[in-house]
Formats: sequence, structure tokens, C-alpha cells
Amino acid sequence: QAQVVESGGGLVQPGGSLRLSCAASGTIFRINAMGWYRQPPGKQRELVAAITSGGSTRYLDSVKGRFTISRGNAKNTVYLQMNSLKAEDTAVYYCAADRRETLTLINDYWGQGTQVTVSS
Repeated sequence: QAQVVESGGGLVQPGGSLRLSCAASGTIFRINAMGWYRQPPGKQRELVAAITSGGSTRYLDSVKGRFTISRGNAKNTVYLQMNSLKAEDTAVYYCAADRRETLTLINDYWGQGTQVTVSS
């Protein structure tokens, strides 16, 4: 059985930073792409950042220059470094993984989500 587990969410003041971590394990086919989605309150889920096994990345326009996605040295791990956080970044953040090399739709495996709240 596949498991995708996120960590690192929490409450932070505007302008602050957080680092999200994600690890996929268990009975899981070869993963190529990994990414982070978020779902703000009352809104649809959106792809925030994605990275392929080859290191190609893609970001939501509103987070470019503030967020950085990276793969870990351990297999099937991914991180999201979030700087200069804004109130509008408040959302549940989900880690996702896919067998395909894709930067647009990553949805084979999902985590349970971690809450990020940006508020003073």
C-alpha cells in the first residue's frame, strides 16, 4: 500500500517562511514527477509547484520567486521552501506523486494534506 506523508505546516506571520516535506513509501511504482497542490478555503485545488525526476520545475505565477521546490537525496522525497508568505497563501497543502514525467497533472498518489496559515 502506498503512503504519501507531508509535514511542516503551521501558523506563520506574513513575511515569514515555512518548509514543507513529503515522502512517498510503500508499494509504489516508480515515481517520476512530484508536486505540491493547495486548496484555499472555499476555492478549488491548484498546482503550486511541480518537479520531474530530471529536475525540471514549474510554478504557479503567484508564488514565483517566493517558493522553491526540490527533490531530496532520499528516494521519493520532495520539499517546498516557502518564503515571504502572504495571507493568500493560507491553504491546505497536498503532496502528490506521479509515474509520468509531467509538470501539469500529478495525481497517482496523494498525501492527506497539511495546513498552512499565514496570519498576524
